Amino acid sequence: MRVLSRQRGISLIEVMMAVLIFSIGLIGLASLMVMATRSNHAAYLRTQVVFLANSMAARMSANPVGVWNGNYNSASYPVSSSSVGCGSGAPCDSTELATHDQRLWSSQLKTFLPNPSASINCGGVGTAGYDPTSQLSMRPPYGGTCAMTITWNEQGAGDQGNRASTPQTFSWEFQP
Repeated sequence: MRVLSRQRGISLIEVMMAVLIFSIGLIGLASLMVMATRSNHAAYLRTQVVFLANSMAARMSANPVGVWNGNYNSASYPVSSSSVGCGSGAPCDSTELATHDQRLWSSQLKTFLPNPSASINCGGVGTAGYDPTSQLSMRPPYGGTCAMTITWNEQGAGDQGNRASTPQTFSWEFQP
């Protein structure tokens, strides 16, 4: 009978050790889930940045005169405005449309990105030989290139000491 009681005690210790090892594994899986969630959020933010950059580039290609005149150039996006404007049914000229696009894009930047800032600089208008005043009726393409930079804050995915919010930058040179 002594042999039977000793085996019961050993199996209890074995079960306790198995539960301990299983618990340590679950803690590891929980930390992996937290890291995966942070990585997914970072990927989401980067997807939003690409979407926003393409959105503004498409708006700019729809308004080449506004691009020629430098109406989209600014180093201080998002611009502040109380209303989006230029959509009440009355037609807009190229300057008003550029202002409308800037305000709408600024609203999207603030909505989709944490602590955003952006800049757009278009130059080289004369490099392709286009004169916007004489060729306006022919609607030629913009002859220069634009540089767009979007910066936002992204929380780090490390341990407690390395989770500080770090600025991320997306830079793109394109021709609208």
